[in-house]
Amino acid sequence: MFLPVLGGAYLGWSLGANDASNVFGTAVTSRMLKFGTATALCCVFVILGAVLQGHAGTHTLGGLTVQTPLTIGLTAIAAAITVTVMTLVKLPISTSQAVVGSILGIGLMQGQLNLHGLEKVVLCWIGTPIGAMLLALVLYPSAAWLLNRLSLGIWRQDKVLRIALVIVGSYGAYALGANNVPNVSSMFLGSGMFDGETRWGQLGAAGLGGLCISLGVITFSRRVMDTVGKGIVKLDAFSALIVVAAEAITVHLYAMVGVPVSTSQAVIGAVLGVGIIRGARAVRLGPLRNVAVGWVATPGLACVLSAGLYFVAHLRYVG
Repeated sequence: MFLPVLGGAYLGWSLGANDASNVFGTAVTSRMLKFGTATALCCVFVILGAVLQGHAGTHTLGGLTVQTPLTIGLTAIAAAITVTVMTLVKLPISTSQAVVGSILGIGLMQGQLNLHGLEKVVLCWIGTPIGAMLLALVLYPSAAWLLNRLSLGIWRQDKVLRIALVIVGSYGAYALGANNVPNVSSMFLGSGMFDGETRWGQLGAAGLGGLCISLGVITFSRRVMDTVGKGIVKLDAFSALIVVAAEAITVHLYAMVGVPVSTSQAVIGAVLGVGIIRGARAVRLGPLRNVAVGWVATPGLACVLSAGLYFVAHLRYVG
């Protein structure tokens, strides 16, 4: 039981460090919110989302291969190492992709890989940034029209945007907890630490997963913020609001479908939508290319790591 719990906790921490910063990252980099305020709100609403709606996607990834406590722990550790590496190089990537890559690596080593549910997951990966981009393209002119109709002065407009960023960012954190906590809580359920057949067991696993994610937010989430908030498109406060709103709606919709997706991919899609509206020159292709490379490399690296860990775990010394 110890290995899956340890791996799940590490995975939750790495998810918080990489993904959770996206819900308030654009607000912080646009200097509309302080980092401490943003992380406190993020932690509270991540846990709420995890407990209230975080159980829907728990079984989506588990059906890709047969899992044991050992393979669950190896899957979590390989995925977490992958996410940690990408965080250290300041790339926003998908924790869900890392988990799926790890599961595939284990499945290949076992010879028990089930690809039946994989197409649903991959389609959702593709749909996440595209959906967020389309939402941003709709929300930007709509919200701009509404803000202009209010005819606010500079100071009142600034105050309205700050309040809106707090509300939308909190919603984004809730959506993150609802959508991404199954990546973590499934590890706790698979370890036998909680009874996955009962509502209280599911709530306990989701709540613990939310706490682990929150720890990652508090301790190590700021490294990825500049890449998202400044690296691709330089965002003002209004653009930051649109990005977070588009990301939050997209991720929450997938949470209700029961497929864990990446807040990073949703944010990047939304940022691109804003960049298109503001003109192609606003989009910086270099950082965008690096992010794309990270997305492609993530499942591959996780797959190799999990397969390697599985091989090492099954080595037997013959004297």
